[in-house]
Amino acid sequence: EKDEPGEEVRVTYRELLELTCRLGNTLKRQGVKRGDRVTIYMPPCLLAVASMLACARIGAVHAVVFAGFSAESLADRIRD
Repeated sequence: EKDEPGEEVRVTYRELLELTCRLGNTLKRQGVKRGDRVTIYMPPCLLAVASMLACARIGAVHAVVFAGFSAESLADRIRD
């Protein structure tokens, strides 16, 4: 569901798998490999979910941070 009541995005498992695989392949082309650490900084949405699944699929450790943090707080979370 989106922020507004009544707004939603529907996706099938197949569509989510295809998006996840595409993102995983993109991460691998960028040099991300098993055991690497990835920080995902984006609003809660379908793409964020697929990004987390893509990291898990290729074995990259991921952390999710959302907007609203100060620059220092964000830096601390990424370092952690």
